[in-house]
Parts: sequence; C-alpha cells; structure tokens
Amino acid sequence: MIRMSKILISIAWPYSNGTIHLGHVAGSLLPPDIFSRYNRLVGNEVLVVGGSDQYGTPITISAEKAGMTPEEYADKYHEINKKAIEDLEIEYSLYGKTHSPVHHEVVQDVFKRLLDKGYIYKSSTMQYYCPTCSRFLPDRYVEGVCPVCGAEATRSDQCDKCGTTFETGDLKDPYCTLCRNAPEVRPSEQFFLKLSAFNDQLLEFVSSHDNWRPNVKSFVANWLKDGLHDRAITRDMSWGVPIPVEGWDDKVIYVWFDAVTGYLSSSIAYSRKVGKPDLWKEFWMDPEVKTYYFIGKDNIPFHAIIWPAMLMGLGGMNLPYDIPANEYLMIHGGKLSKSRGGAIDVPSVLKQYDADLIRYYLSAIMPDTHDSEFSWDDFITKVNNDLVATLGNYYHRSLSFTRKNYGCVPGTDAPSGSPEVEEAIKAALSEWSEMLSGCDFKKALKAVMSLAQFGNRHFDSAKPWALVKEDKDACGKALYDELMIVKALAVMMWPFTPRASEKIWGFLGCEGSLESAGVAGVTAPLAPGTVLNEPVPVFKKIEVKKEEQKQEKKQAPQPAQQFEGPFAAFRKMDLRVGEVIAVDDHPDAEKLFVMKVDTGEEEPRQIVTNLKTVYSRDQMLGRKLLIISNLKNAKFRGVVSQGMLMAADDRDMGGDAVLLLKPSCDVPNGTVFNSGLQNGSSRIEVKNCEEVDIRVAKVVDGKFMGRPIELPEGAPEYVAAILDGDETLVLSDGKGCVMTVDSEIKDGAPVL
Repeated sequence: MIRMSKILISIAWPYSNGTIHLGHVAGSLLPPDIFSRYNRLVGNEVLVVGGSDQYGTPITISAEKAGMTPEEYADKYHEINKKAIEDLEIEYSLYGKTHSPVHHEVVQDVFKRLLDKGYIYKSSTMQYYCPTCSRFLPDRYVEGVCPVCGAEATRSDQCDKCGTTFETGDLKDPYCTLCRNAPEVRPSEQFFLKLSAFNDQLLEFVSSHDNWRPNVKSFVANWLKDGLHDRAITRDMSWGVPIPVEGWDDKVIYVWFDAVTGYLSSSIAYSRKVGKPDLWKEFWMDPEVKTYYFIGKDNIPFHAIIWPAMLMGLGGMNLPYDIPANEYLMIHGGKLSKSRGGAIDVPSVLKQYDADLIRYYLSAIMPDTHDSEFSWDDFITKVNNDLVATLGNYYHRSLSFTRKNYGCVPGTDAPSGSPEVEEAIKAALSEWSEMLSGCDFKKALKAVMSLAQFGNRHFDSAKPWALVKEDKDACGKALYDELMIVKALAVMMWPFTPRASEKIWGFLGCEGSLESAGVAGVTAPLAPGTVLNEPVPVFKKIEVKKEEQKQEKKQAPQPAQQFEGPFAAFRKMDLRVGEVIAVDDHPDAEKLFVMKVDTGEEEPRQIVTNLKTVYSRDQMLGRKLLIISNLKNAKFRGVVSQGMLMAADDRDMGGDAVLLLKPSCDVPNGTVFNSGLQNGSSRIEVKNCEEVDIRVAKVVDGKFMGRPIELPEGAPEYVAAILDGDETLVLSDGKGCVMTVDSEIKDGAPVL
C-alpha cells in the first residue's frame, strides 16, 4: 500500500545562453518529469520547480557577441527554452527565471539571514585581472589547462572532464577569453560562505543517504575527505542579483549561490501565484516531505554540499532526500554542450520528430550511472523496433481487431481476465513501481516493454482472427485480456510517452483522464459494452530515406501476366520485407518453426520454415527477412504456410552456411524488393521460383562473380543479385537498400 505524501521535485536550471539540447533533456529535464508523472499516478502531491538560469558569465559573454544586453539575451532564450520544454510535454508547477523580482527578494533574504548568523563574512580574495582589458575577469572569462587531468580549454571555475573545481590561480597557463592575453592575479574584497563550519554536519548528512547513486556519493566523499574551504559568493560584475549591503554596488551575488536558491524562490513564487502564499512551507519545512534534485553530474558539489550547507545555515529547512545526478549524453565520444558545440538543439529535433519518440529514446539510453552515446541510427532502430513494431503494433492490432469485430469492450457480465494475463500485468506493475520510486527509469521502461512483448505473444497464441470465426464468445474473452494489457501499458507508459498513452486511453473509451485514474487504472476492470473509439496508429515508423516512402499494399490476385525480356521469370515473384513477431514449434514436426511475420498487412502472415536446425527462436524473433508473398498457400503437416522465406545455401558448393536474406538498411515492413522492375501479383508455385537464378556473392572492384554490377552508395560487401544470361541485377528496393546476409558465404551461393 503506497502512502500518499508530498514530493518536492527541483530541476537543474539550464543557462539562458542558447537553446537547450538533448543533453539537457536526458541529463536533468526528462527524468524529473517521468518521476513527477509517476508520483501523480500514485496520488502524491507534487511541486515541480525550476527555470532559466539567467545570470553568470556565459550570459554576458554570449550577449556581448550578439550585440545585445544580458537581459535581452537571457529573456530571448528563456522563452525559446520554455516553449521547447513545454513541447516535450515536460511539466513544471512553475518554470521561472532568476532575473525576476521574487527571485531577487528571496536570494537577498537568504544572503542577509546567513550574514546575520555569521555564515557569510567579508574577506579579500585573489581574482584574475586582465591588464589588457582593464577589468577583473569572472571565472568563465578565463580558460587554461586543468592541473589535475591536463584537459585544455578548461574554465577557471571547474573542469568539465574530471569535475575538479578551482580557486583563482589553480589553472595552468591561463588566458583571457576576450583578448587571449595572460591575466594577472590581484586581490579583491568579496563575501564568503563559511562552508568549513558545516563540514562535520555534511559528513553525517551524506553518510546517512544510502539511497544516493554511487557516482554522487563518491563525488561528495572526495570533496569532503580533505575538509571544506570557504568560498567567495560575490563577483566583480554588474549582471546578477545585487548584494543587499550598502557600498557594494559594483559587485553581485555569484551565480552558484543565487541559482540553487532559485528552487526556493520558485516555490514561493508559485505559492503566491495560486493564492496560497504559505504553501511553500509545506514542501520545505515539513520533515515528512521528500525533496529530489535532478541534475547533471557537473552540478553535484553545488547540490550535495553547498546548497545543503546553506539550508543548514538557515535552519528548519528540509535537506535533499535524493540527488539522482545523471552522467553525460555523448555524441561521437564527446559531451553534448551548447558552449563547446556539437549539441543537438531541441526545437530543431521537434520539427522532425514527435516528442514521444524523443522521450522514449532518451529514456531507453538515459545516462543514469554512466555516460551514454547518442546515435541517430540507434534512435531510428529503437523507435521502429520498440515503439512501432512492438508497443504500437500491439496497441493497434488489439484495438482495431476488437473494434472491427465487436465495436465495444466484449462481454456482458463483469469479466475477469485470465490468471496468466492478470499475473503478467501485476508483475510488470510491481517492477515498474519499484524502479520508478527509486529513480531507476531505464529498468522501469524495460518492465513495461516486456509486458508489451508478452502482449504480442499472447495475441498470437490466442489467434483471434481464427477464433472469431469459430467461437465469438471465446474470442471476446481473449480480446478482453488484450484490452486489459493495452490499458495497463497506456497507464505505465504515460510517464514516458504521455501523448500516445492519452490517445490510447481515449480509444479505449475510458471515463475521465488517465492521470485521474492513476495507478489503479492499471488493474481496474474494463466495463463490458464500453464503446471503443476508432483507433489510429500512435507511432509512425521513421523512414531511413529523406524522401517519403509509401508502403505498398498487397494487391488482390489478378490473372497471370505475361513478362518478356530479361528477368521475365523473376518478375513473376512478389518479394517483400517482413518482420518475425512470433515463433512457435510446429505441433507435429520436430524440425519446423511456425512463425507470424508482419508484412505491413492488416494481419500477420503465418509461415512454416524448416530452418529450425539453423536458427534459434531468439535469432528469428524480431528479425527482418525477405519472403515470397505471392506463393500459393501450402500445408506442412497440417499447418498452412502463406509464403516462403528466402535464404542462401552454399552446402552443395562445399560450404556449411545457410543464411537468410535481410535488408541492408531499416525499411518498412511490406517494402517490395523488385530491383525497379514491375512484379507480378498473381499466385505462383515453387516451380516458378526455381526458374529464377538468385545468388549471393562478395562484390569486388565493382564486380559480382566477375560480372559488372551497379550498386547504390554504401552497399554492403555481400549482396544478392538476379542472374539472367549475361545480365546481372542487384536485388534492391530501388531506393538504395539491397539484400544481404549476416556473415561470409561462398561466392555464388544460390538463393531460394
């Protein structure tokens, strides 16, 4: 039984010095939204705060380059990023900004309270000064070599590579980023936060949190092992929160002090906005409330040490319960970064792809405990295979088949699902809940996708397309099970793909919102007779090619066509790509598999194959392959086969390979491979196929088995081609994708 409670979720503040990129989303923006949605489903009251960090030297540097004031520049990107976050369906209670009256008020109040308690004091510190520019240089205006790891172009406050933070003078070979000359180190009077006063308290605080991720605990332990040093919290610059002390007009409160205070100021601003000015106290001062800070690993010291010290100094404030800091999202081995280049900005991505696709992929590769690599190829593969072929396919086949044959949720009484389905849903729910409550988002997603895979297998085993003709009541009971799985998936996927889940909820005809149904909606029975709304696919396959590829529908059988000229025999064959979605043993033949293959048609094809001795069930499941789709149906030991797989076999040539053909790139199920020729659609027999000479060989110097051959750019080493006299034609879709095999095979291996 989950006890309802209040949860404070604080999200790292992206700088308003440019457009947010996918690294921000994977690192600190998407995880808290997933967590927030989960908590709302279980009934917890959630306050989600954060916003744009508009101060600091990155803003002033960027504004100078753009010929704008810091305020103009920061507000411009605040609006751009706020919209991008909203377009990603990431929801805040309040998305604020640090350049605001309430934020100034709260930061200055925290400053004065810590000053009055003796935790802030004045002292002289050494700072970089550029004699060429005649100015003190904020940290980000100075770069050099990291003294710890040797990284070049390291900023003077912190090394992005190893995470070490610096005091003025620590950096090797420093230079001014404005004029590229070497700066001097000169004294300047500043205010300091007395971190050293909290060393023992922080040690006790950190050691009490076994729930923290290992990367966070180890990072903090390294900081604390040599004792904490007091840190300057003001800087010689004009852009920032003014220091609330007379005579300090030429300095401001430094960004790392004011930004973390933004969580508090945003909570206060939200409370005033909703007309409950003291509401924030319920989340910040009630010791029963758990507070979470979602950040990237470069922000660990500020949230695990400096901010807790400030809260300790204020007194009566909740300390962080958990700080699930993510590692970096990499591309081509480098960190995604606005300032360093190489970033993939969110608005550009959203122009091309739906938000749910981005959310799903970043959830699947989330850099939670180690850096992860972003890849467009992997993005396309995961979307097409996971979202479209597994989850989306299950949603649509279950809903569309049920609506077509029943129009509503089947049944007349209050039905109960089969024990097998109920157990599968409960097991997935248990795993999902455990993982999400502990901020383990990738494992939670895997638990839901495993249920989707179970659903597809269950649908195939139920064979509703046959059962509906034999026993409609029994078919209705089977489909009730499928709809229960669909509903469970919709609820549990809501934190990850909210738009799609809400559409599925609507297709099911469920009353109220998905969020209001909550986690109870996972197992709550469906009401028989509930009208199902017309479903449409909620995910679309990503085409590899830029030009739109339209999936061809299989035509009805027509009278035999006459073909003349080269490749006449081949033109009789209708070859299409299919994806194996289910594999079962033949009931009466030990060496045969009975498979369901998705060829882009309304229902999967059943194909019997004798490749059980060559490929295991796991090797077949999910595989893309080529089938002869206009072959006359045949029976193998009483089981109908609606096509034939195409494979290369070199055993008669002294080899030992039997290799299925597969497309060299990801193409939609149902894609026709006719090498640009018009294929026949009339039914043919195996003997017609045997008239066609298709071979697999390695292409060397533009030649296939010694014959010249034209290949699309990027074609693989081994390809399948049709031979007809002196003519040779690669087996392709005519748009750059060819048929190939998994591994080496003897040149000239025949295909059938």
